[in-house]
Amino acid sequence: MTIRYVALGDSFTEGVGDPDPGLPHGLRGWADRVAEFLAANDPDTQYANLAIRGRKLRQVIDEQVQPAIDLDPTLVTIYAGGNDILRPSIDIDDLMAEYDAAVERLTSSGATVVLFTGFDTAQSPIFRRTRGRTAIYNELLREIADVRGALIVDYWRFDEYNDPRMWDIDRLHMSSMGHATMANRVMAQLRADHVVEASEFDPLPTRRRIEALRDDAAWAWNYLGPWVKRRVTGTSSGDGLSPRWPHLRHVDSPGQ
Repeated sequence: MTIRYVALGDSFTEGVGDPDPGLPHGLRGWADRVAEFLAANDPDTQYANLAIRGRKLRQVIDEQVQPAIDLDPTLVTIYAGGNDILRPSIDIDDLMAEYDAAVERLTSSGATVVLFTGFDTAQSPIFRRTRGRTAIYNELLREIADVRGALIVDYWRFDEYNDPRMWDIDRLHMSSMGHATMANRVMAQLRADHVVEASEFDPLPTRRRIEALRDDAAWAWNYLGPWVKRRVTGTSSGDGLSPRWPHLRHVDSPGQ
């Protein structure tokens, strides 16, 4: 059976943090990499990516779920809710009830559906305050997966992402290394024979406190400040963007 893979979600799935100037939006990302893995085993594999950065869960559902179903997918990956968790207030129960209904629609289409738990932000000085919300999100997500027969990629338990080199300079999105590792983790859920090798890192160079403070100040000015401004003004980094790969396409080789 020909694989028709459709990826849904926000910046995580769009590929932010994994630059490739030759591709739409100048990004590659773990989903593109998964499509390449699949195509290496089945050249007839087709792939679409409807994810757009900044989208909240209800936007992902409203804008992407039905278009994905219309593509008659055999495989769907979806990760949504991370942008909601970062908001000042959130009703996680209501939100996850809507997520459950969306996952039911996707699984009822006959596609294999892959979900993702949220990352454990315990080591992040800025984002660890959302750790409790993410833990609740994850438990409700596990129940959705159990009831709907979906697979789970358990991001929460991936300790390798505690290394800062797995993250882009904005400290919010994965780096190219992080995306490549995530692609391997997804493939391990899809194919029992796919081996995920442990990431090996050289020791991080020691930084003086003044250097760390300067880096933190530069990060706050260049990334945290603009992020907060978008939250306050109700704008999104994804405003005006269209999906990178809105239609199913053959994946012949990396970067094509």
